[in-house]
Amino acid sequence: MNEKVVERLAQAKSLLVITGAGISAESGIPTFRGADGLWKNYRAEELATLDAFERDPETVWQWDDWRRSIIGKAEPNPGHLAIKELEDMFESFLLITQNVDGLHSRSGVKNIVEIHGNLWRVRCTREGKVSMLMDIPLKSIPPKCDCGAVLRPDVVWFGESIPSYALDLSFNILEQCDTLIVVGTSGVVYPVASFPQTVKDNGGYVVEVNVEPTPISAIADASLYGNSGDVLPMVVKWLRERKGIKA
Repeated sequence: MNEKVVERLAQAKSLLVITGAGISAESGIPTFRGADGLWKNYRAEELATLDAFERDPETVWQWDDWRRSIIGKAEPNPGHLAIKELEDMFESFLLITQNVDGLHSRSGVKNIVEIHGNLWRVRCTREGKVSMLMDIPLKSIPPKCDCGAVLRPDVVWFGESIPSYALDLSFNILEQCDTLIVVGTSGVVYPVASFPQTVKDNGGYVVEVNVEPTPISAIADASLYGNSGDVLPMVVKWLRERKGIKA
């Protein structure tokens, strides 16, 4: 482990962690884009749109039911659990995740922005009411609200805007945090891809954790290459030793 990285993290006053599909892949969850996400000859980009849902909600929900069946068998991995430990170590902490699988919440993280939504939440297309729907498999497709209207997944589809509350909270912490750890993200999906540069522009310190270099590598102060399930527990272990915290 890079001692400079540990020393800098130990001095952090406000820690922000951003995660992408890479950390969930270590729990056996495919990216659902490209070959991994091919379902009945459909690509994710063809199904995860409002147009597709309005045209054929049954097919979109059949696809999401398949995804939920895969995600439901997954468990938080050591990377997820290490991030929860980081939350416990810092008074000022926020996790921004691009993942919709809910694994971070299941690991116990409280201060979290699910910037692309959560596949286990549903939203009424008539009333806008949001609730959890945990059934695997779904009892009816498409599922319906008590009011009779069709429910939709409470996720951000291609072409949709990220909810303003999620963006406002994210931008607020970006202005305040002095340290950022970016985990398992390709660094190409905006607006999150711009967040590391924002932290840098504000004088912050950026650490990247990934299995390979990404566009973020060019601006990161340190890049720790490897699986997050290996790297993050090691970071936590060294931080505990540095801060004198017993496990």
